[in-house]
Amino acid sequence: MIRSMTAFSRQQSTSEVGELVLEIRTVNHRYLDISPRMPEELRSLETMVREKINGRLSRGKVECNLRYTSPEQSGGELVVDDERVKQISHASRHIDSFLYNPAPISSLEVLRMPGVIQGKPLDQEQLTDTLSTLLDTALDDLIATREREGEKLARMILDRAGEMVRIVTEVKAQMPAILEQWREKLLERLREAKLELEPDRLEQEIVMLANKTDVAEEMDRLAVHIDEVKRVLEQDKPVGRRLDFLMQELNRETNTLGSKSINTDTTRASVDLKVLIEQMREQVQNIE
Repeated sequence: MIRSMTAFSRQQSTSEVGELVLEIRTVNHRYLDISPRMPEELRSLETMVREKINGRLSRGKVECNLRYTSPEQSGGELVVDDERVKQISHASRHIDSFLYNPAPISSLEVLRMPGVIQGKPLDQEQLTDTLSTLLDTALDDLIATREREGEKLARMILDRAGEMVRIVTEVKAQMPAILEQWREKLLERLREAKLELEPDRLEQEIVMLANKTDVAEEMDRLAVHIDEVKRVLEQDKPVGRRLDFLMQELNRETNTLGSKSINTDTTRASVDLKVLIEQMREQVQNIE
């Protein structure tokens, strides 16, 4: 299934190990670029986060933001380190002895000092399991969003591809008449210029010019590339790079068609094809 590279997921978990809030945002990028932002106490889990994301996504810039609130911070029981408070108190009185007018320190100020509140040791195993489950849920939601968006992108590309097929079919049907009109115009100009060439030589020159302006090969290659676009869109794997290459090939054949144009109809068809290709190319840039 086609996937977009643009999506967002936010998941939250509250348990005895604390509160975890995980946000994953992805946008289009040539490769897979993972940027995790995690609190320092969970930095050891960054490798696990990267591996999980790498195993589920293949392209896109991924911003992964994780916020953690410990049980103490989220309203759990506060445990004061009495020994630490005594040390701070003795140090404060010692400093006061050097001051002329020392200001009193409140108990709330003491509570804010590092080490006064004893934190419950983190259960790393349980925390790892909780984060792993939360990350799986977030990635499931993210991928589902990317697939829904990808389905819309694929439908839009198929619509444009169908319109290209219509234009190519019309041009191919018109080419015999266009070449005959061009031949008659050339003969008319020669007559107006009162130039006379031997019939065999004249026919050779006409054939040579006709070959230079013949776009049958370009039409055939355009049709083949369009069929390949449709086939690629049915594949159940990342196809963004393949589609990007096909857009380049379609554009190249269309440019050649325009350069060989000898009729306003083929010139208009070339312009219409380039517009359709550009519309598809803009959407392909966002496909995984």
